[in-house]
Amino acid sequence: MSYQVLARKWRPKTFAELVGQDHVVKVLSHGLEQGRIHHAFLFTGTRGVGKTTIARILAKSLNCLEGISPTPCGVCDHCVAIDEGRFVDLLEIDAASRTKVDDTRDVLDNVQYAPAQGRFKVYLIDEVHMLSTHSFNALLKTLEEPPEHVKFVLATTHPQKIPVTILSRCLQFNLRRLTVDQIAEQMTEICKAEGFEASTEALRHLAVAADGSMRDGLSLLDQALAAEDALSEGNVQEMLGSVEQRHVQGLLQALAGNRPGDAIAIIDEVFSQARDMRQLLGDLAEALHRIGLIQQLPDYRDDSRHDWDELVALASKFDPEDVQLFYQITVTGREDLKLAPSEKTGCQMTVLRLFAFQPSTPGMAPSADGSGQGADTRMDGATASTEPPTTGTLDLVPDSWSDVLDTLPINGSVKAVAGLLVVSSVTGNKVHFSVASDDKILITPRFQETLSKALSAHYGLDVRAVVSAVDHQDQQTPAELAHQEVEAAQSDAQAAIESDPVIQKLKKRFDATVVPESVRPVDTRSH
Repeated sequence: MSYQVLARKWRPKTFAELVGQDHVVKVLSHGLEQGRIHHAFLFTGTRGVGKTTIARILAKSLNCLEGISPTPCGVCDHCVAIDEGRFVDLLEIDAASRTKVDDTRDVLDNVQYAPAQGRFKVYLIDEVHMLSTHSFNALLKTLEEPPEHVKFVLATTHPQKIPVTILSRCLQFNLRRLTVDQIAEQMTEICKAEGFEASTEALRHLAVAADGSMRDGLSLLDQALAAEDALSEGNVQEMLGSVEQRHVQGLLQALAGNRPGDAIAIIDEVFSQARDMRQLLGDLAEALHRIGLIQQLPDYRDDSRHDWDELVALASKFDPEDVQLFYQITVTGREDLKLAPSEKTGCQMTVLRLFAFQPSTPGMAPSADGSGQGADTRMDGATASTEPPTTGTLDLVPDSWSDVLDTLPINGSVKAVAGLLVVSSVTGNKVHFSVASDDKILITPRFQETLSKALSAHYGLDVRAVVSAVDHQDQQTPAELAHQEVEAAQSDAQAAIESDPVIQKLKKRFDATVVPESVRPVDTRSH
């Protein structure tokens, strides 16, 4: 007897066997029980989630010899014939190969004829979005006035490509992507039933690689079992070319400790194991994504992986803006691997870029060993000093904050956030700032530390900046003042152009008009 692949052997034959689509099963079952059966159904969703499977179960429910029911018997001639793909009243049509209008007409011309065996003729049109415009028009005419003995079941991965006239005549169901747990649990049951040995970690790796598709997951399981009767985590990782979790954790630890040498050593080890460099960067980006969620969402928790506690600990070692920057560099570097001389060098340069572009605190000089734990160097103009300032006067007032900000030794991103602040009060050597509640997420511990050191360097004092969120700002922020200045300069420039004698002559002689967007004020600050 020939071997039957797991995806076909374990294809659900009843609604009860379906995984992850309870919302669809509930509606269909209720309609079948009540005898309220629509003439056209549309199932949408990614590959391998059960679109055509549900269509075949629906065909059995409609044509079972035991009667219309959400629980077909599965053993009568009609049910068996549908399961074996030889039921003449179930017409499965691949729209990708029948895009011409003549192909569609050949099928639809027989709609008017009564079923040969069953109660209903069921037309299953897979990838229906591939039909041509003329074919859609031919189908629409049939859907507008369908015979009582005909049911249409349409399936597609791209519902947005289907004309709205077709959509409006169908009962629509969106099938969900399956979770890692759902796929892993189904694989576990299948392995038990088939007598295969497989570790929980191995099946979980396969479930993650399935990317929401049960069919893809079972195909991967078939591939893994072709090489090994007993599946281990190592064997599956080798087959998938995936990266061990310890490597990703090692990269994050090296990044947190500013140890580029350790990071390069990890890349060398991954490469020596013939693992996929794209997968390494992809896993790193995913870990950074989860760290970002941990930092921004207090109630967030994801136990689908085994590294939750490690990620929580790492989340406390990174500032949120660092995580966003690291994520962007990683995903961009992953896409750029194809441009690199080799995947290894491309991966190395991407990881080194993470260290090179780490936001640094102004005045922090790197140590000789590259750890970034050097002396606290404060900048006063263009002169560096390792001694903390101890003399000076903190004469900062709300109205002078905008002018002071222009002179502070801080980079563009920090200055942009500082431009959203308003000076509330000054107490001793402590400056109290306020920020609008909507911008509170931008105020990180690192930002406040950076601003404090910049103010200290400016005033020659140990200044501490404290930022509090408020619902309403009484003072205008430097950003608002700068915006007003830009608008005023733009208005003056437009007025100057309009009043220019040459422009006046051009307008009068050629009926010309000045395009406001083309006028730019001259920046005299650099002169």
